[in-house]
Amino acid sequence: MADDMTDYHQSGAGRRHSWHGTKALVKRVLSWRLPHGAMRVVAAVAGDRISQERLPAPAHVKSVQARMAGVTFVMQRPDRCIIAKELYWGRGRRPKPADQLALDVFAQLARDARLVLDVGAYTGIFSLLAARVSNDSDVHAFEVLPEVAKAALDNVVANDLLTRITIHTEGIGKDGDSAQLDTGAGGSALPDFYSTDLHFERGVHVPLRSLDSVAESIPGATRGVATLVKIDVEGTEDIVLQNGRQFLEANRPDIVCEVLPDRANTAGIQAALDPHGYRYYRFEEDVLTAHDHLVAEEPFRDWLFTTRTPDHLAAAGISVRG
Repeated sequence: MADDMTDYHQSGAGRRHSWHGTKALVKRVLSWRLPHGAMRVVAAVAGDRISQERLPAPAHVKSVQARMAGVTFVMQRPDRCIIAKELYWGRGRRPKPADQLALDVFAQLARDARLVLDVGAYTGIFSLLAARVSNDSDVHAFEVLPEVAKAALDNVVANDLLTRITIHTEGIGKDGDSAQLDTGAGGSALPDFYSTDLHFERGVHVPLRSLDSVAESIPGATRGVATLVKIDVEGTEDIVLQNGRQFLEANRPDIVCEVLPDRANTAGIQAALDPHGYRYYRFEEDVLTAHDHLVAEEPFRDWLFTTRTPDHLAAAGISVRG
């Protein structure tokens, strides 16, 4: 994480992430047809020694088709969207089993949900999946970076889901706050790791709202409807949940949440969830594993927070170990 008073792009982490300014050029060259063909040969020979999903997608491929949970949808610009790039390499699925398991379980829960909140939507894969598996759910996607929110909207339009999914260019946190963020334009890819606690000397001011305020503005969101939430906010999950206690009390939503080592406040997350009877299940290679307490450690980052018991999950077609 960047120092609080240092612009992220000038911090050590920012410079390393951009390969000291060379990343965009290298990835652009590797996306050209001939270099990309050579790269595929090298990756095939290397096998598991190279994570193919980290390699660039070819520049001439403008969209990819996701195939999961018995549905299909398209995602645009695998040359810029990290998720679309993974779908390209994974032939319609996310290459890492734990990542795909999180989507499969989310889809199973979304079939019965009437309200879906995608907090930290990036380019919208969870929102698109929810809208595809259920014809009745009201889906709201919240993305704090303007350029990324535009890409999410492009995906919604490409799948003819404007009547089902609402894109909000705002963050979820504490009422009245705002964050000054890089717009997300430029660079080698649309960033998926920016957080409202990073510091940027230049950028656009994006408003933040609490989860409770969001719920008050959506018809039915505070009346105990079947609700599913996804949270991916790069370390501010505790702030999101602590400012949504009325929403949690009213709805007891199922929550799929990324918990990052070295960034997540696990004690704060549990302090918000424990009073409402939540249980903790971690997505691992091919199964959900029950845990008494929340832990933030590699390699498994995604969790299911739910008030459902293992038996209740099994009745919904979701297997749990432990």
